[in-house]
Amino acid sequence: MAAGQRVLVCGAGGFIGGHLVRRLKDEGFWVRGCDIKQHEFQGTAADEFLQGDLRDPEFVRTVVEGIDDVYQLAADMGGAGYIFTGEHDADVMHNSASINLNVLDIGHKAGVKRFFYSSSACIYPAYNQMDPDNPKCSEDSAYPAEPDSEYGWEKLFSERLYFAYMRNHGCYVRVARFHNIYGPLGTWRGGREKAPAAMCRKVSEADAGGTIEVWGDGKQTRSFLYIDECVEAVRRMMEGPFEGPLNVGSEEMISINGLAELVSDIAGKKIRIHNIPGPLGVRGRNSDNRLIREKLNWQPSQPLREGMEKTYAWVADQVAKATVA
Repeated sequence: MAAGQRVLVCGAGGFIGGHLVRRLKDEGFWVRGCDIKQHEFQGTAADEFLQGDLRDPEFVRTVVEGIDDVYQLAADMGGAGYIFTGEHDADVMHNSASINLNVLDIGHKAGVKRFFYSSSACIYPAYNQMDPDNPKCSEDSAYPAEPDSEYGWEKLFSERLYFAYMRNHGCYVRVARFHNIYGPLGTWRGGREKAPAAMCRKVSEADAGGTIEVWGDGKQTRSFLYIDECVEAVRRMMEGPFEGPLNVGSEEMISINGLAELVSDIAGKKIRIHNIPGPLGVRGRNSDNRLIREKLNWQPSQPLREGMEKTYAWVADQVAKATVA
């Protein structure tokens, strides 16, 4: 199917987008990447990379020209330290909504045949995620809506936007709700990093017997999906029969203190945890993979420890290089 097909990855300068570009190239697609920035940790594998702002309709017209499929991953986003402080809410909602409105409408009018949209587990209602041991995140639990952040509200709006274009204009649409994707080549410092990378950085920088800080009481729970598994699910969704939305995540739930202990064990360091106040999000979140198993006959196979071992090795290398520099 890849022969002669031209695809666009929006957000190709980011973590998931960079990995997706490489996967699509390996499958034989002609790939155009676009982003407001170059990839921080690797050169692009895309046949063509256009740098610009997807909030600008003229730039969007340029990047969708001659494209068959669009993978829309571009967003104003980050980890808990960026999303849950409230300081960036207006930018997060305006920037991400503008990107989706532009890419979908201009792409559709330019003749793009198929759209993939990366939504988020942050769309799920906070009231279903109060118990860290028993969060409810089945796809049908999204309504009545009460996301825990403005980031989640924008994602939910954009899901509805894509499905409205599917109904009214016949667009081929696939929507995935990502659950905490992690792995090498992702942001690991600066405030936008997510928990796995942040934990790897903190442990790597700590001396044996030292202390690391963890936000909250550390009993809040999450699940984390390794990047290769995420990209596999994206490709299966794009070629599969079900529009979505579908959870793309792991069902291996762990507490945040447990994640810190796991990374400490991987590093071979005895580390003390100091729990401090900080932005948290919901008490518990875990992917519910019943629907993706039913619709695509897929579920992730890699244990969290295996993915974290790869991620820690990469982050530790970045920390070492930064220390020398």
